[in-house]
Amino acid sequence: MESMTLKCPVTIKAKVTEDLKKELSADIQDKIKKADVELQQIEFHAKRIMAEQAKQDAQGLVQIRHQVEAEKQKRLEFKNRLLEKLKETAQLEIGSEIVQGTLERIIEVKVGEQLPQLMNAEILLEDGKIIAFRS
Repeated sequence: MESMTLKCPVTIKAKVTEDLKKELSADIQDKIKKADVELQQIEFHAKRIMAEQAKQDAQGLVQIRHQVEAEKQKRLEFKNRLLEKLKETAQLEIGSEIVQGTLERIIEVKVGEQLPQLMNAEILLEDGKIIAFRS
């Protein structure tokens, strides 16, 4: 066998521009708003469920309250991570590069080739457009 076909990861990087920073910030702010809405919904449903539980069995109220608090805490932690990510986004330097994900590609390797050079492929984007391929 003289060659072999492999699947290799390709790192997708983006060059930081003002437009990218705005886009990332807007996306994070949307997620923060959704987390706020979820918190309000939890609060609304909790009041209703706790009122029903109080009529039926007051002892079950403590367990429901713990479940509600646990759900609220999860959402608050998620929201705090988003707020931290928003701060990091604001501090990104124009022209720097950030990783946005990975894709896969299929390559054919032959005896004698340098595998590390083939495996370290990157695609660089600027405002959504491919501006470079790197290996």
